[in-house]
Amino acid sequence: MPMKWRSALAIIDVMKAIVQERYGSSDGLALREVDKPAPAAGEVLVRVHAAAINARDWHVMRGDPYLARLAMPSVFGLSGPKRQIRGSDVAGRVEAVGSGVTRFRPGDEVYGDVCDMDGAFAEYVCVPDAQLEHKPANLTFEQAAAVPMAGCTALLGLREVGQVSPGDRILINGASGGVGTFAVQIGKAFGAEVTGVCSTRNVDLVRSLGADLVVDYTREDFARDGQRYDMVFDLVANRSLADLRRVLTPTGVLVLAGGGVSRHSRPHVTGPMGLTMKAQFASRFVRHRLLTLMGLSPRAEYLATLRELIEAGQVTPVIDRTFTLAQVPEAIRYLEVEHARAKVVITV
Repeated sequence: MPMKWRSALAIIDVMKAIVQERYGSSDGLALREVDKPAPAAGEVLVRVHAAAINARDWHVMRGDPYLARLAMPSVFGLSGPKRQIRGSDVAGRVEAVGSGVTRFRPGDEVYGDVCDMDGAFAEYVCVPDAQLEHKPANLTFEQAAAVPMAGCTALLGLREVGQVSPGDRILINGASGGVGTFAVQIGKAFGAEVTGVCSTRNVDLVRSLGADLVVDYTREDFARDGQRYDMVFDLVANRSLADLRRVLTPTGVLVLAGGGVSRHSRPHVTGPMGLTMKAQFASRFVRHRLLTLMGLSPRAEYLATLRELIEAGQVTPVIDRTFTLAQVPEAIRYLEVEHARAKVVITV
């Protein structure tokens, strides 16, 4: 084969990606050329148009908390991440499909979660068929990338775990975050009366999403205002279990969905998992249902439900800022330092 042909093939078979070799800050992330992946059986190769940053990406980047390195071995290694390319949420076009994949074909616009594969902060990514769905027709790729993990967490917390019904009174602690902005809208779509808890600068945002009442935590304490809720959806892990249980009705349910990024420079031993562990222990002795979303991941059936809600106009993704692929380290620093609201998206 002529040298120029071999050179051309080499260019085609590589891609740009954000790579991390060891745990640490975003300074350890680098834009490099790596081998372009090929889809195995049951996988779809996606040409990435947009990806989104989640607290999960930060936790894997930092190896935080230490306990997660033992509890989630498919994602975390003891001394470094199992996968070197970060990024969970993806939206793009199908480039190729592996054997056994029948729901998609090249050219389809899709969105989903890469699960435990190499990540979406790259030009191409392979995604398990079960973690992928056709993109909502009324969303841009950037908007679609904001949906999978946050939207599915909100849907799972409210419908599958919390079993919210029309007329239920629910409180969402962390209503202006990535999951919270979806939870407010999904709660309203399910007919619930929604109270959102956020900071002063986000009150108008949460109200615009449909919340019936917004509590500014810098001025009010929802745990001591006398209100009671059928469900509390805690997304930030910044209150004690006693505070969260205090605002439940006698038959109320508390759903915990971990927490955001830590403001400390070194990993915690348990981090937000500490509150989850306390809840799992306490659930044996209290009348309230104390439930968690640990270990749950987006699936095609949940993404299909979200697509229906989005195309019906009941849910709209909220994007704080967008960054380019080369700016991923800066984007993660923004997530860490600026208390980003809603979603931070990467355009590829």
